[in-house]
Amino acid sequence: MKNDRVMPASATEQDDNRSRLLTRGLRLEYATLGWNVVGTVILIIAALRASSIALAGFGLDSLIEILASTIVVWQLKGADQGRERTALRVIAAAFAALSLYVLVSAVIVLATGHRPMPSPGALVWLAITVVVMLALAWGKHATGQALGNQVLMTEARVTMVDAYLAFAVLVGVGLDTAFGWWWADPLAGLVIVIYGLKEAREAWGHASGLAE
Repeated sequence: MKNDRVMPASATEQDDNRSRLLTRGLRLEYATLGWNVVGTVILIIAALRASSIALAGFGLDSLIEILASTIVVWQLKGADQGRERTALRVIAAAFAALSLYVLVSAVIVLATGHRPMPSPGALVWLAITVVVMLALAWGKHATGQALGNQVLMTEARVTMVDAYLAFAVLVGVGLDTAFGWWWADPLAGLVIVIYGLKEAREAWGHASGLAE
């Protein structure tokens, strides 16, 4: 009878492996949170100095991504579903508001011909962000796949899209800085509008899909 109470070595190893994977997933999310916190400050300051719609939009997007990563942390730690539903709806509303802000601002800039100032520092940060987000996305996907955690794998896709957005803004701001193509900046901002509306719809759909 005493031997029956001993957990098989394979089960113990599986528990240890799962614990390590959960820890890795949390660390990846904390790294994402830290990067986006710093990035939000850098990009908003750069956007104000350069009067850049694309930089402002991406900075606000980074702020929303902080909320998304926080939700994943809750889930990995065993989140309360009611709290998760509310948070998802807040994120959906935030993405919708972001899209509206960037769309209106881009239209005004294109209509008035307002020219943003060059921002070399922001270009460097965006280039690094593309690499960092790709690495974090790969790590989250591999960890989520090993855990069988669909939430982490989905958030890995969001992080991958964040890398694509950073690249789009990098191109827009870079063209303006290098060639004086001022219209490239607001056009890059419109990419964020499309992404924001898509994420708003999906976040609201996920929230509605949770059991009341």
